[in-house]
Amino acid sequence: MKIRTLGRHVREGMKNLGRNGWMTFASISAVTITLFILGVFLLLAFNVNYIAQTIEKQVEIRVFVDLLADKPAIEQLEAKLKALPKVESVQYVSKEQGLVNFRKSMGEKGYLLDGMEKENPFPDSFVVKTKQPQDTAEVAQAIKKIPSITDVNYGEGTVEKLFVTTRTVRDIGIVFIVGLAFTAMFLIANTIKLTIVARRREIEIMKLVGATNWFIRWPFFVEGLMMGMVGALIPILVLGFGYHYLLSLVTNGSVIPFFKLLPLFPLGYQVALLLLAIGAFIGIWGSMVSVRRFLRV
Repeated sequence: MKIRTLGRHVREGMKNLGRNGWMTFASISAVTITLFILGVFLLLAFNVNYIAQTIEKQVEIRVFVDLLADKPAIEQLEAKLKALPKVESVQYVSKEQGLVNFRKSMGEKGYLLDGMEKENPFPDSFVVKTKQPQDTAEVAQAIKKIPSITDVNYGEGTVEKLFVTTRTVRDIGIVFIVGLAFTAMFLIANTIKLTIVARRREIEIMKLVGATNWFIRWPFFVEGLMMGMVGALIPILVLGFGYHYLLSLVTNGSVIPFFKLLPLFPLGYQVALLLLAIGAFIGIWGSMVSVRRFLRV
């Protein structure tokens, strides 16, 4: 296609957006509202997944060593723990450090433990983290079989329920996002179709005077692309400013103080590209499918 011809199609498509003002406004509004809702749930899904991953990464195994174990035995035990498959890291916590950590966890009442250094009741221990949080229970069972260990604590029962909950939340989020995306596609495409149907006489006349199918399609291609892109840009801007404001509230501790949200970048870029791609695709697809019906004259 010649550049001059392509330029003509672009100009014609842009003019048609203005000529059919109300239908253009209706189509862009449908794109904006639907993609805004989709964008909200995308941000929610990304952050729910991030919070779930953060919680899962905090799962760890506490391995308590026999009080009678000497230093060489503890070193051998550490080597055995590190050699276990699916173990990512092993951190040794001495009985002295264990007492210090417990005192800190008591806050202002930590003074109650003063003087216990001479008769420290805390055993030496290890903090074990697995490569995948879901492997915690399996690794814990393997650790229990190692000699010189008195107890293995990883929140048995609670951890399994946590993993089931986070997996369920992820699955529901994926299904909901996919369903909403398809709903958005059909809703927006049907709105754009109404815009094209209102101009079927124009298409039929162009066809009768000898215009080729692609000569007719190109202006509508440009219209659909522009409606989809403009309709996507509006929710992107609103969601960007809104998410930035929400992050400031979270940083100040005004809302959900116990959780951290994903930073605006690169999350903003990812959501923006998704919405732009969906908007452009739906706009073009809706226009092309609708025009095709009226090319059979």
